[in-house]
Amino acid sequence: MPLYKRITVDEHTKVFIWKVEEPLKWLSEGIELTTNCQVRVDGMKSELHQRGFMSIRHLLAEAGYVDKDLYYDDWGKPHLKSGKHISITHSFTFTGIIISDEEVGIDIEMQRDKILKIANKFTPLEEYHTVANEEALIRKLTIVWGGKESIYKLMAEPGLGFLQHINITDFDFEATETTGTVLFKGKKSRFKLDFLEFEGFTCVYARQLAEAKNK
Repeated sequence: MPLYKRITVDEHTKVFIWKVEEPLKWLSEGIELTTNCQVRVDGMKSELHQRGFMSIRHLLAEAGYVDKDLYYDDWGKPHLKSGKHISITHSFTFTGIIISDEEVGIDIEMQRDKILKIANKFTPLEEYHTVANEEALIRKLTIVWGGKESIYKLMAEPGLGFLQHINITDFDFEATETTGTVLFKGKKSRFKLDFLEFEGFTCVYARQLAEAKNK
């Protein structure tokens, strides 16, 4: 299918999400990869990963870019040669990008009960004792993980820990937004987090709050 969802966050920031249903051949048509990216996709053992990789190139096209406009720094963070900021995510059959004039991060996760087993590694579980049932807990933890992951991608600082340094403010599902706070290397930063749920997946994207940037 074509583009699954386009979100205009504001005049400077847009989100693009793709549902990966097409065969690799279709996704590869009309897409010119750099030599490095061609080597990367050829070396992927999973065709789903290859299809996800190629779908991101279609998302780039939706935003007016091609593969050669994208590059990665030494920490693996993606950048656009235009100077715009970009973050990329993929999870099973969904991929997404966010492009903005400011630093941004995005994460898509499948809602799975596996998160219950690892939750204590990224958030204090006692904070969620009032959550109604297991399904709601899985949804909430997936949003928390996605929020921390999107902040981590935005900051891209070695040593930044999900449990130790990033805190997500509690939220109601209906609000579709919350905030995150990072205390790291003696500095406090705050972020706005927006989230949405679709077809058993959760997408969260992060932007730094202006009040924090000015301090």
